[in-house]
Amino acid sequence: MMRDIEERYQRVGEDDHSFDIQFWQSQGDRAIFEAVTEMIRDYYLIRGIHADEFRLQRTIESFRKA
Repeated sequence: MMRDIEERYQRVGEDDHSFDIQFWQSQGDRAIFEAVTEMIRDYYLIRGIHADEFRLQRTIESFRKA
């Protein structure tokens, strides 16, 4: 699969994030979600944490009316 590559060069320390914002907004929700999921998996892998079950995907142990 061929993808277009977009690049931007700037000095280190320049805080202009407009390119990043424009890029990710153009990717759509699904691409953003997949990128975040990949980053979480990488984080767990680097830390040596078993990544089969993410923290937010736990089974409910109790449920009661508030």
